[in-house]
Amino acid sequence: MTATVENVSSALEVDKVISHLHPEGSFDLADHPVPTGREEVWRFTPLKRLRGLHDEAPFGAGACAVEVSAAQGVVVEQVGADAVERGLSGLVPTDRVSARAWAAADGATVVRIPQDTVVDGATILAHTGTGAELAGASHTVIVAEKFSKSTVVLTFAGTAVLADNIEIVLEDGAELTVVSLQDWADDAVHHSTQHARVGRDASLKHVAVSFGGDLVRHDATADYAGPGGSVEMLGMYFADEGQHIEHRLFVDHTAPHTKSNVVYKGALQGQGAHAVWIGNVLIRKVAEGIETYEENRNLVLTDGCQADSVPNLEIETGEIEGAGHASAIGRFDDNQLFYLRSRGIAEDEARRLVVHGFFNDLIRRIDVPELEEKLAATVESELEKNVLKAFK
Repeated sequence: MTATVENVSSALEVDKVISHLHPEGSFDLADHPVPTGREEVWRFTPLKRLRGLHDEAPFGAGACAVEVSAAQGVVVEQVGADAVERGLSGLVPTDRVSARAWAAADGATVVRIPQDTVVDGATILAHTGTGAELAGASHTVIVAEKFSKSTVVLTFAGTAVLADNIEIVLEDGAELTVVSLQDWADDAVHHSTQHARVGRDASLKHVAVSFGGDLVRHDATADYAGPGGSVEMLGMYFADEGQHIEHRLFVDHTAPHTKSNVVYKGALQGQGAHAVWIGNVLIRKVAEGIETYEENRNLVLTDGCQADSVPNLEIETGEIEGAGHASAIGRFDDNQLFYLRSRGIAEDEARRLVVHGFFNDLIRRIDVPELEEKLAATVESELEKNVLKAFK
């Protein structure tokens, strides 16, 4: 029997899934004790490098300056901390950093795409760290109203210690691409919590790109407000010497006949480079007829790197169209290198071509013209730091 929308609402109200992979959320900071690193959701994160975001480090104003470039037809405004827009996505903090950032943010930036509006070009929110001593807390809400179509890009650069909450709401039939580009200076710390609620027959493409920073932890979650919704989560990252880059994904299939597809690719180079990818998909009892797949690939370019990749599937109903996952960590493909070198291509150029090939199909899938050239150039810059210069 096909589940109804009423069934979905009922399931969301009464069905709680007990799992260490997604703890119950709370706005009360007392419900989030200071983590020790032994908790499942913190075991990969070097807490000492969070600069106290997980503990009691004070927040202050001015950590980041934000410049908004709104595409025609998109409305961007600042609202207060008690505005109704905060919480529209259903985001409830599941960790102490998110809860602290929620309480400390003095307002929110709201990006709204009006109903039936098809937007040409991207709306860009450019965050630049000011190097301020105190940590910053920010809140962003992106609302795609019914049958709208648009792209929103959030960029992060400079030096800062930042904790943010980003809410994404797709009303019925909306199509939205959201890109979060972390291109911080090497000493920055960024903990980002992003949650999306996808309406009936709506389609979200969520993209996370992480290159810079001393420590970047990016938590992205999504659930469904009705049947027919689709979520595509794409990500790419490049961890250099000493960097810790962590992405945690959770797709909660809370409605029937929904889809999700997760593809993340990362490269690591340099002593102490550490990349973490945790993917989790929960298929609830009500979520009949769903399709899901998650994939993570890591390319290790030098010695001294560490990559952790943990895909998870939690399935509560057998009435599904398909579910699967894949994970891999490996070095250069020797066959590819041999093929290229046998045709007279120098080793450094062969390595460059292999790495660009590894990322290029993902860059094309991101399909944001404003970013394609920048992403390719950033990959080239990262390669020059360690891998290619060793062969010059």
